[in-house]
Amino acid sequence: MIGYGDRARTQCEVVRLFRETHPDLPPLNQGTISKIEAQYREMGHVRKVPSKRQAVVDDDTKLNLLLALEENAITPARQLARDMRFKNE
Repeated sequence: MIGYGDRARTQCEVVRLFRETHPDLPPLNQGTISKIEAQYREMGHVRKVPSKRQAVVDDDTKLNLLLALEENAITPARQLARDMRFKNE
């Protein structure tokens, strides 16, 4: 919406215009508009970019998690892994 239509707009104008155009959607604030604009300028689009972050887990941690799962069959694996991570920090 920055360059939408007949002219360029400030971020405050974009917030107002968005709220007027889409009253049924949650309102945006100027910070959100700023992030969207920065992503567009950097990447040329505003699609959500999937995270490439993957957990690095060594063999000892995997073994400890498997043992914890064996002992606590009802506790979800993610919860056990999270608990183990906080104990080791």
